[in-house]
Amino acid sequence: MSAQQLTDRPDLDVLVIGGSGVDTVVRVGSLPVPPADSVGVPPIVEWPGQTGGNVALGCRALGLGVTFLDFIGDDRPGEQVRERLADGGVDFEHLVSPSGTRRAVNLVDATGRRMSFYDPRDSGDLRMPRDFYLPHLRRARHVHLSIMDFARFLYDDIAELGVTVSTDLHDWDGVDDYHREFALRSDVVFLSAAGAGGRIASVMREILREGRAEAVIATAGAGGSYLMTRDGGRTPRPVPATVPPTPVVDSNGAGDAYVCGFLYGRLGGRHIEDCARLGAVAGAYACTGVGSSALIGPAELAAAQV
Repeated sequence: MSAQQLTDRPDLDVLVIGGSGVDTVVRVGSLPVPPADSVGVPPIVEWPGQTGGNVALGCRALGLGVTFLDFIGDDRPGEQVRERLADGGVDFEHLVSPSGTRRAVNLVDATGRRMSFYDPRDSGDLRMPRDFYLPHLRRARHVHLSIMDFARFLYDDIAELGVTVSTDLHDWDGVDDYHREFALRSDVVFLSAAGAGGRIASVMREILREGRAEAVIATAGAGGSYLMTRDGGRTPRPVPATVPPTPVVDSNGAGDAYVCGFLYGRLGGRHIEDCARLGAVAGAYACTGVGSSALIGPAELAAAQV
């Protein structure tokens, strides 16, 4: 291999784009919360992360080289995001959003289930400049796009450079047009089985049939996950859930951790079913800490012997 070829090889494992913010976590006795004028709760905590931040932190904790690009506000929540990512060793480069840093209020019950009230903040005309993201994109082995509206405008450059891309559609119902471009232009697509309910298998098949995805993964919490691949038949293959190593505390960030475990396996050349099982292990581990504090490392993931 020539010196020029060595220089041109990607030196960044994962480029994460979009999806940072601060969660305010409120622990409640049960969901839904009974109607009342006032309810006493344990200490309310603020936890920087959200989906893109969690994926960046989780991939970095697994030893992958990570750069994270996003918009945040010139505000205290933005400072919290920067501090959390710096503590996690993530290379974070940001632009200032005039709308401020994204926020969410998450109600978490005694079993770790959550209900999230999300404030996206971003204006519809927000765009990430090409000269800001292209140098990083040219270095990346893989891109993970959060479903921020500005992120959809990066797909043409990603395709031109031939970089693989993943996305998480979260609770997409298979109908809402906002998610469709992300679903159909990504190589690996994650989504929650809860969004489409009994239609989840047909939604997974549609993504494979109409888009470019090689794999679609639907996560179902304690029910495990489901995997479909372009050459693997029309029926989703079940992937059993992993029993968490300690009691469940909080399911916030479990889906993001699943993504990290999966990408870790994929970038390591593992078989697609092994990637899904690694995702299940990482997702279970994430449920054992508050917010997104339980980040699995490569040693713990290796101990699962997937």
